Amino acid sequence: MSDYSEVIRSHRRDHLTRPHSLPRGVHRYFESTLLPLPIEQVFEFFSKAENLQAITPPELDFRIVTPLPIVMGQGTLIDYKLKLSGVPFGWRTRITHWDPPYGFVDEQLKGPYAIWHHTHTFADEGGKTRMDDEVLYKLPLWPLGEVAYPFVKTKVEAIFRYRRRRMKEILGA
Repeated sequence: MSDYSEVIRSHRRDHLTRPHSLPRGVHRYFESTLLPLPIEQVFEFFSKAENLQAITPPELDFRIVTPLPIVMGQGTLIDYKLKLSGVPFGWRTRITHWDPPYGFVDEQLKGPYAIWHHTHTFADEGGKTRMDDEVLYKLPLWPLGEVAYPFVKTKVEAIFRYRRRRMKEILGA
């Protein structure tokens, strides 16, 4: 777990009243998607780690290395291999919060970011599900790494755009 975990948790609690509460160099990506499916069905899809491969852009050559099936829960470790612009690397995450069917958090333990803290939140909207993704991330080698921020921001946005489209296709939404 990163040194910033408590700062990030504090940010999650108060980011509406203190919008600049993030540590220097930490960036935020947020999106909300409404799916015409019950919360239990949407959470079920996301509680299966193997579904992540199906909603990740093919150019990332994303593969789960941890043997499947993975029993998801607080403390679960998942190892992946992927490529970014043709450069291969490993990624390890830990599920640091698990609250079915309302949400979970995965944090990078090893990978390309100095910090990656992804909160998945699910809310019932009268039989539909609002799924919120908030990613707090920091590039390595701060402040020098900030030079890559425009490139990384574009990549993160493209990955989530692809993910949203594939999710709707797969779930029939």
